Amino acid sequence: MNNIVAIVGRPNVGKSTFFNRLIQRREAIVDSVSGVTRDRNYGKSEWNGKEFSVIDTGGYIKGSDDIFEAEIRKQVELAIDEADAIVFLVDVEEGITPMDDEVAKLLRKVTKPVLLVVNKVDNAKREQDAFEFYNLGLGEYVTMSGMSGSGTGEVLDKIVEILPELPEVEEVKDELPRFAVVGRPNAGKSSFINALIGEDRFVVTDIAGTTRDAIDTKYNRFGFEFNLVDTAGIRRKAKVKEDLEFYSVMRSVRAIEHADVCILVIDATRGFEGQDQSIFWLAEKNRKGIVILVNKWDLVEKDTMTSFDYEKKIREEIAPFTDVPILFVSALTKQRLLKALETAVEVYENRKQRIATSKFNETMLPIIEHNPPPAIKGKYIKIKYCMQLPTPVPQFVFFANLPQYIKDPYKRFVENKLREIYNFEGVPIEIYFRQK
Repeated sequence: MNNIVAIVGRPNVGKSTFFNRLIQRREAIVDSVSGVTRDRNYGKSEWNGKEFSVIDTGGYIKGSDDIFEAEIRKQVELAIDEADAIVFLVDVEEGITPMDDEVAKLLRKVTKPVLLVVNKVDNAKREQDAFEFYNLGLGEYVTMSGMSGSGTGEVLDKIVEILPELPEVEEVKDELPRFAVVGRPNAGKSSFINALIGEDRFVVTDIAGTTRDAIDTKYNRFGFEFNLVDTAGIRRKAKVKEDLEFYSVMRSVRAIEHADVCILVIDATRGFEGQDQSIFWLAEKNRKGIVILVNKWDLVEKDTMTSFDYEKKIREEIAPFTDVPILFVSALTKQRLLKALETAVEVYENRKQRIATSKFNETMLPIIEHNPPPAIKGKYIKIKYCMQLPTPVPQFVFFANLPQYIKDPYKRFVENKLREIYNFEGVPIEIYFRQK
């Protein structure tokens, strides 16, 4: 289970640059080859063996410069409610502004750990100028320069130091699969769950989940047994406007991190919007199984939009990871709900499958031999051996003489072949090329 760290502060203090600094250490190792990292507002960071999730609140405010203070106040209140630790970023060039004062006023009342970081400090004079930030009443601060990266290590040391200890979650062998129902507010997550659960007698137990606020429902019906994680049930904050994009993403983070399969419910009458995409990429980035349910399909005028057109649009939005089941359902009329469950179970099984190394080589090596990676500078790339790694999510390694010359398009070609042969529908897979 990961702590969540939220970065707050007024516009233009360098939150995004700082965010990229925090996550790049890990992404450089894990994600250096990924063609798309669409969603720049959420990432994972690791320092001194401690892993945590980072959320950049700034990315969710539209219209950058002339931001209303109310918007920023809302962001800070949200971060206070939902995160485990807060990094408050200020800018030494501008000194303390009235808006910094406002944010500090909110943060002074908080019991959660708050780290004040003074950005753009890249010489001794600015180190002196930073003293004025003691006036914010938040105690000690750390200085850094987001552009050059100096001071990032100290900031990370501090973050890791202030993170609260998380309760140990006991690993249960043969644990039931966990399906998280996620989506933007009002897409029909609760109706979907209520329609599924139907009569109470199918509910075995309600346990407060390890995802802090999400409710786990042990579900046993139609021969399926699993835990259903209802993010719609995560505590509602009266003072938060429901339509805040940052809010639904923040709430989904924990549920997604602890699920095996994410059932993303979208509202057919609204289309596949920015928020839906954020949640989709969040699940993809965490390598979870994904099923997309287009809910309220009974309300859509069928002559204006056939399910074929609708599905095509969604697949364009989620490219290149398009091998995802999309179902058209109605929680109200209970249309195709059982099919939705069956599909989630299939995706769970796909994600768990293991391919024997000998079989894998027999299948993949001839394909690679017929379509080798393009030669670079007269050097021929040979792939002699491949295997699936013993990891919880499907990862494959191909051993080559010159792996550094293999480019993304070839990687996608191999992934597409793999998907044609083996059923990984709904499951993100990772492919590595290594020195043999």
